[in-house]
Amino acid sequence: MKLEHYTKIPLEEVTMEGAKKAKIRWLISDKDDPPNFVMRMFEVEPGGFTPFHAHEWEHENFILEGSGVLVTKDDELPFKKGDVIYVDPFMEHNYKNTGKETLRFLCLIPLEKTNKEKKIKQNVNPFASGKANNC
Repeated sequence: MKLEHYTKIPLEEVTMEGAKKAKIRWLISDKDDPPNFVMRMFEVEPGGFTPFHAHEWEHENFILEGSGVLVTKDDELPFKKGDVIYVDPFMEHNYKNTGKETLRFLCLIPLEKTNKEKKIKQNVNPFASGKANNC
C-alpha cells in the first residue's frame, strides 16, 4: 500500500531523446511493487513536448491542467483540462503543450513485462488449469 502526496515524489527531467521542457513523477512505480500498472504524472512547460515514439502498450491519460495536442503521424488532436486520452499500442505519438500554463497529465501504463512475468509466477492461480493442487 502507498499513501503519499504527489509533491513528495521527485519531479525528474524526461531524458529520452526528443523531449523538451518535460518532467515526470513516478507516482506508482515498480518500487511500490504493483502487480499490473504504473502511474506517472507528466508536467510539460509551455512550448515543451514529450518524445515522438511508439511502443507495444497503450497509454491511458487524464489531463489535470493545461492544454495541448496529441501528435500522431497523421494528425494533431487538441485536448484540454478534464479530457481523457487513450493511445493505442504501436501508435506513434507525443504530447505537446500549446497553452500558456504548465500541462499536467496522468499516464497509466502496464508494468514492464519482465516485472509482470515475475509477479505472475509468484501469484500462480491454482485453479487456472481447472485443477487444484493436481486434483
